[in-house]
Parts: sequence; structure tokens; C-alpha cells
Amino acid sequence: MGPWDVDQVLGLAPDPASAKAAQAQARPAKWPETGSSERAVWGLCLGGGTTEAVGRGRGSAQPYRTAVDPSGPAYKCSCPSRKVPCKHALGLMLLWAAGEVRSGDEPEWVKSWVDQRVARAERPERKPGEVADPLAAQQRASRRADRVSAGMAELASWLDDQVRQGLGGFDQRAYSELSRLAARMVDAQAPGVAGAVRRAAGVVGRGHGWPGELLEELSLIHLIVSAHARLADLPPSLADTVQSRIGWTVETARVQAEGEKVADDWLVLGRVIEPDDRLTVRRVWLRGATTGRLGLILNFAAAGRPLDPLPARPGEYVPGALSYYPGALPMRALLTQTAPRRPAPRPAGFTARQALASYVESVAADPWNERWPFVLQDVRPARYGDGWALVDESGDGLELLPGLDPLKLLAVSAGEPLTVAGEWNRAGFRPMTCWHVDRPVIL
Repeated sequence: MGPWDVDQVLGLAPDPASAKAAQAQARPAKWPETGSSERAVWGLCLGGGTTEAVGRGRGSAQPYRTAVDPSGPAYKCSCPSRKVPCKHALGLMLLWAAGEVRSGDEPEWVKSWVDQRVARAERPERKPGEVADPLAAQQRASRRADRVSAGMAELASWLDDQVRQGLGGFDQRAYSELSRLAARMVDAQAPGVAGAVRRAAGVVGRGHGWPGELLEELSLIHLIVSAHARLADLPPSLADTVQSRIGWTVETARVQAEGEKVADDWLVLGRVIEPDDRLTVRRVWLRGATTGRLGLILNFAAAGRPLDPLPARPGEYVPGALSYYPGALPMRALLTQTAPRRPAPRPAGFTARQALASYVESVAADPWNERWPFVLQDVRPARYGDGWALVDESGDGLELLPGLDPLKLLAVSAGEPLTVAGEWNRAGFRPMTCWHVDRPVIL
């Protein structure tokens, strides 16, 4: 296994800041111990908690244990960073690329990690849909369906009561009632509906127009309750969407085996990472160069755990095939990469009116669709009330999400029109990537 070159290593960086930080880590003095084998590269890195930092009473004297399996690539580091790969893994790989890491015997902590990876790769997989005990699985599914039906019936009755009583004075009891209902939906094993109820609770009292927003959220909840009651009469694709919105999941193996497959060069439009105290969610939006199809890759990680590496950086092509999850508006998919990523030209985009029209079409197919990606062409950031908007050549614009910092967009634009990729929801537009001439800039 020969060392990579510097460009290959820096291409792994999740963002420009990580690439810059990695170069500061790529000094032999930072690594009192390094080594490489046919399977891995490893080292002990003196982090911010070592040497003089310890003398100032901060941090720990223990160096970070860092290992990389270049065949994946896969990474292991004892540092607290959530970025994958972290700056220590990138710095170690830069040292390796520079010929500063000699071959040697794997220490036990590296050997154990690589052996576990090999064992997982060699473990026989079940066939799609295969379960250890089909009868028990069927019984569990039946019990869950009964719980969901009972929960939906209770929610339908509650919604009917609100229509009869009206929403006047609802703010006095709204949060407590909606929180109770959300907990009830969790008990009913309908986590998707529980999330919708919690969103409705979050609207109460937020700004002057909250009653209208609450009515909109409750209407969408009522729609999914009604759709569940008529599930057997719905077209199969719409029934799949309703099941997904309620919280039923589809096995990965089934998606890979049965999902619609579309091969293309997929442009990575951008990514959004949303961490909280329990779970980190990353959305990666793709668009096919030939088909124009859109795709969404969802990744999850427990709080404090790293996410899987990106298949490519925003603004690059990743050749491969998407296997789509079932639904009336197929978006979420699994990616099977078939060739190395490569540079992509600046994409063509929409005007503001065309972008909103595409969003309206998506909602017509899936009324519960929360986010929609698109590319805006020739837009400039401009003030809009207390916030900002992206305005096209005709003067039409899309409002940015409230509170979003526009400084990076302003710096790249400098008054000139930009191509911007982002995701739209009812609250506004979230830019993900913009292009300065043909160079993508991650926002």
C-alpha cells in the first residue's frame, strides 16, 4: 500500500478550515509515535491538551490516538472533534504522503480496530427482507399497526374537538396539550407524527402570525391522519409516503434490492448538518448531470460520534447509482459509487419564480414535503426587511432563513451575480454552496 499524494489527502477534508488545520498538524514534532502497515496508518498526536497546555492547568497529558484505514478510507481518533476526518487524521495522512511515516508492526489498539472492520466486512449478510424469526417479526408488526391505529384515532378525535371549539384562547393550553399528544404518538410508535405535533407546539406564541402557522401545521397533521384511515385505497406510492411520514422505516437491504435505480454523474449540490444533544443529522443533496433527477442522502450519528465521510465535496461529481426509497416523491436514496469523484462545472439554475414553481410541484406530489433543493442562477444578496434575500435579474427574490449570516455570500458576490445551491422550506432559503466563476464555495 503506497502513500497517497497531498491532493488526495486534502480532498478528504470536510471543509477548508479542516484542510488548513491539518497542515498545521502535519509536523513530525507533533507525532512522537507513527507507523504504517499494509492495512493502516497510525500515530500518537500531541494535541491542545498536551505539553505547555497541561502546564497552564488545561487539558490532558494523553496524546490523541489516531488511525486511518486508507482502503475505506476509514478513520479513528480519540479527539473530541465531530468532523470526519478530523484534523489529526488528515495531518497524519499528510505526514504519510510526505514519506515521514515508516512501516512497522501494528500496536494492539490499531490491530483490534482493523480486525473488527475486517470481521464486519466478512460477516454474511441476510438477504433482502430476510429476518431471523419471520413469525415473531410479523407479530411485532401487527402489534405496532394496532398501536399506530389507536394513536391516530385519538389524534383524529382531538383535532375534531379543536375544530368545534375554535382556536380562540388555545394559546393558554396549547403547549401542554400538544406536548402530551406528542408523547402519546411516541407511545403509539408513530415517531413521524410525534415530530409533526412537536413542530406545531413550537409554533405557539412565536410572532404575531402564529395562529395561522399553527392552523397550517394542524392541517398537515389532520391530512396524514385522514390518509392513514384510507391507506388501503391510496395509490401504492402515496401509501408508502404516508407510512414513511407516520414513522415506518424501510430496510436498507430492501431499498438496495427493490428500489428504483438511476445511474448518473451526481453533482453534490451541498450538505446541511444539524446537530443536537442526541443525534446529528446530515443531508446531502444531489442532482444528476444527465437525468436532472434529485437525490437526498441522509446520514445519522449519535451525539459526539462522527458521521460517515462525504462521497464527494460540494461542487463535484460523484459517478454512481442511486437506489430510491419508495414514495410519491422519491428523493431519499442510497448511493453506490462506481468511480472516483471528479470536478464539475458550475451548474445551470432557476430564476426565483421557476424555483418556487418546482417547489409547488413537489408539494402537489407530497403535501408533507418539508424541504426542496434547487439552484438559483444570477442572484445577488440584498436586504429584505430585517433580513436578507437572494434577488435575480428580474427583481424577484427568495428570502433567506431568518437569522442566517449572509457575510460569506456578500464576500463572494462583492455585488456581482452568483449561482447558489440551497434548500427551501416554508421559513426561507438556506444557501449551501455558491460558485465564484466556476469555483464552488461551501457556505
